[in-house]
Parts: sequence; C-alpha cells; structure tokens
Amino acid sequence: MRLELGIELEVTEEEREAISSLEKALQAAADFEELPPVEVAVTIVDNEKIHQLNREYRGIDRPTDVLSFPLWEPDEEWVIDEEEEEVMLGDIVISLPKAKEQAAEYGHTLARELGFLAVHGFLHLLGYDHETEQEEKEMFSRQEEILSRIGLQR
Repeated sequence: MRLELGIELEVTEEEREAISSLEKALQAAADFEELPPVEVAVTIVDNEKIHQLNREYRGIDRPTDVLSFPLWEPDEEWVIDEEEEEVMLGDIVISLPKAKEQAAEYGHTLARELGFLAVHGFLHLLGYDHETEQEEKEMFSRQEEILSRIGLQR
C-alpha cells in the first residue's frame, strides 16, 4: 500500500505525529481486505477547505470530517497497466480541526480519530457505505476490527 500524503495547513509536532498513524491504519485496512498493491492519496485540510469541497461535490453546505473520491465504481474491475505497480483507488480528504474536535468529544486520541477517519474514507473508496442500517453495521464493524489490529480501538 502506497500513501501519497499532503498537508495543506500548518501543524504542530504533536499533530504531525498523530497524522503519521494514517499510513499504519491504511496498511491495516488494505491487508484486512486482502487487496493487491494499492495507492491512496490523503490530504489533510482545514474546515474551510473541506466545507468548500463538501458544498461543491455533495451539495452540503457545512464542514465535515472526511470525504472520499473513488476512482472506481464498486463493481468495476481494477486494471493495472504494465508500467504501474499499484492500483490508484482515489483520494481521501480529512479535516484536521474536525478530527481534533471529534477526538475530544469522544474522549480518545487524535491518532485514533485520524486512523478511524482514514479507514472510513478508505472503505468508501472500496465501495462500502452506511446508507442503511445493515450497511452501517458491516462498515463500522470492519472499521473497528481494522483499528483494533493496530491498537487504535475505542
């Protein structure tokens, strides 16, 4: 699993350390799903940027915690060109201020919240959703199992 990480705001050393947990969480998700080599781009932004993206792409006029932009349809077969080593799954955008707010609200670490949001976004890239109660149960139990494998459980 290859991670392309972009950080579009100034972060403290403590925040940078928490952000470093993303790669471990995403690798655990890829391993759990038994995927071929994949690439994911994750961008860490502020609330203003994620608000803009949420409004533009989802028609929801407020900031959110995580957005996913898959490059593949859920039932589409992945194709790797000969010169490519990984399948590019898509992009995940995470609001650092929202993650910090939610970590405090839920009483856990920023690393745990960022790991959760990264895995949540990753599963969306794979076609998981939480529109129905059954879908939500399946997706959220997968998230928790993945996070528990790397010590980021609740």
